[in-house]
Amino acid sequence: MRSGVKQVFAVLTLALGASHGGAVVGSSGLRIATYNLENYVSADRMTQAGFRKEYPKPEREKAALRKVIRELSADVLVMQEMGPRPYLEELRRDLRAEGVDYPHSALASAADADRHIAILSRQPLIGVRMHDDLAFPYLGGRGIVKRGLLEAAVETPGGPVTIFALHLKSRLTERDDDPGSAVRRAAEATAVRDRVLARCPDPAQVRFVVLGDCNDGRNSRAAAALQRRGKTEIATLLPAADSRGEAWTHAYRRDESYSRVDLIFVSAGLLPWVDGAAARIHDAPEVRVASDHRPVFIDLRAR
Repeated sequence: MRSGVKQVFAVLTLALGASHGGAVVGSSGLRIATYNLENYVSADRMTQAGFRKEYPKPEREKAALRKVIRELSADVLVMQEMGPRPYLEELRRDLRAEGVDYPHSALASAADADRHIAILSRQPLIGVRMHDDLAFPYLGGRGIVKRGLLEAAVETPGGPVTIFALHLKSRLTERDDDPGSAVRRAAEATAVRDRVLARCPDPAQVRFVVLGDCNDGRNSRAAAALQRRGKTEIATLLPAADSRGEAWTHAYRRDESYSRVDLIFVSAGLLPWVDGAAARIHDAPEVRVASDHRPVFIDLRAR
């Protein structure tokens, strides 16, 4: 475990103190990660014994997941597809038994009662706020961001780090006039962006990161919405790759396709603190067992 002050964010919008001077993290740095756990909850799923309804995440997958989290060693870990509070507490307990302690946590509560956004942190989380009221126009009606937006902050020597964590709509087609739910995801991203700007009206004066499972790629309308509103530049999408130079974060097992949907955006003010000006994808062998996603992270270093 690295020493020094460590913290993270999520949709994340990470607003580090407004001043550009001085160190913002400890000398050992701060690692921020996002990870879709693939249904850490009872759900309908295929098992080695066949299809099962309301079946918990298999123990083999959970053991692999904990090993990935131990290896990842994030100071703040943003998660998607976490079950209700008892599931989060189970993961914290099992990690602690294996020598990894995350004493601080936050869990989103929104329209999706089964799959939540959650944060595990080694530092206290302050100002935790759940934005479950993000509504938007949608194909002649109204929609709501199903998993909401989770906001929290951690203290650092350079000021508080504010977190906005998100998980946008899946690619499942629910309406014939919105194939792959692309229109809905773009609308959700727009609603999230507008709330972030309401909380941080002048992005140029804060340092932040936006990260999470966007269920969309870098050229999508959803990704574009999180980077700019009109003439206002919000954040830059970081490039990401694993140790072999591969950029995928999600494996769609049904048709053996791969895509990068777990994205990290940072503001111009934070970019100088991002090690290598890029994100990295964790690619240890266990990731293929633990989840259909791979975790993505950035390391912040004091200038």
